Amino acid sequence: MSKNTGADREQLEARYLEIEASRLVGEVRISGAKNSVLRLLAASLLTPETVTLHNYPAELLDAVVHVGMLEALGKRCTVSNGTLTIAEDKTPPSDLEWNGRSIRNTLLILGALVARTGAGSVPMPGGCNLGDRKTDLHELVLTRLGAKVWYEGERLFAEAPNGLTGTDIVLPMRSTGATENALIAASLARGTTRLWNPHIRPEILDLARFLEAMGAKVSVFGQESIEITGIEQLDGIVHRVMPDNMEAMTWLIGSVITGGDVEIHDFPAQDLEVPLIFLRESGAKVFLSGSTAIVRSGRPYPIEISTGPYPGINSDMQPLFAAMGACARGESRIVDLRFAGRYDYLQEFARMGVNSEVRGDTAYIHGGGQQGGTIRGAEVRALDLRAGAALSLLGMVADGCTRIADAWQIERGYNQFLAKARGLGAEMRYGR
Repeated sequence: MSKNTGADREQLEARYLEIEASRLVGEVRISGAKNSVLRLLAASLLTPETVTLHNYPAELLDAVVHVGMLEALGKRCTVSNGTLTIAEDKTPPSDLEWNGRSIRNTLLILGALVARTGAGSVPMPGGCNLGDRKTDLHELVLTRLGAKVWYEGERLFAEAPNGLTGTDIVLPMRSTGATENALIAASLARGTTRLWNPHIRPEILDLARFLEAMGAKVSVFGQESIEITGIEQLDGIVHRVMPDNMEAMTWLIGSVITGGDVEIHDFPAQDLEVPLIFLRESGAKVFLSGSTAIVRSGRPYPIEISTGPYPGINSDMQPLFAAMGACARGESRIVDLRFAGRYDYLQEFARMGVNSEVRGDTAYIHGGGQQGGTIRGAEVRALDLRAGAALSLLGMVADGCTRIADAWQIERGYNQFLAKARGLGAEMRYGR
């Protein structure tokens, strides 16, 4: 597989996503989940045997970067008809030498390398800038499992020459990444690890099933704890990547605010029970039929949400809810206690005429109505992945053309975003 080169990234960053007023109509199928597949790719380092992933989102930029990292570590990766096959040409080295774009998943690569080889070093993680996202909980996990962890320059190192050993780990706060790293690293540790206060969400459960099928013994006791009994070597696996609940939310909200009529296939309704309650209360007309969600023309009403651990509304969703609130008549309120700095995207909303203010942990959005109103096209910038998606939704209801700089951020987490949007009737294109 080809890797993301520096030249490729420069070309991506030079593009603008241009959007005109649109109405979403038609059918769309949800791709494999970004927040699941990256974890599965890291876990593939735990075994010398072949890992096969169906429903693989091959054009997801973060997945392309991660596959490049796997190839730098001795894996051979091939994609055919939505299936990724990962074979091993040589045992992974302990050091990930990588000069391309970094992603936050390098922390999970570190956990996998230490578990598999007894040592590891990776570039400091990248990803979305969501405020205070430290590495301390990942360090806590690896240290409790018996590794020594330290920094040198822009790299993070860990070492456990005698292997990792199972133990009790208490997370001081629920962390998705630390929970994933504990699952991955403990799968090859000697003995049993008990992780207390984990963050249980669908992607975590999918990773647990993945590791179980590879031979690890994993028991999940709700939000209380996870028990992992490691084994000496994990087996290969054939696994289907779960559908992306964030992509499903994006097309659903896009349909509502544009007065659209969309059928969403492979819709993960079981993972979105609480968000669906709030969406329906805020004007979404959603009908479920098997694995398909049918979204009929609706009218957005003001929203009032607070983000929190699953099954609640996770922080990733709040920019999308904010876009919906901007299209409603009246005041919407969003409380995000985890990533309060994530409200920075409201400065970009303001360029499009959306009035809002932040007081403490709460964002107040003063909506101007659906299909235009106070929302106007403007030059804006995607500060992160979900902010970019939210701006693209606003562009569909704005008067005039919206041009989003750094739109490559959107493609970090959405597979075939432009093609799918245009397939639903969006007036959307790339320009320079």
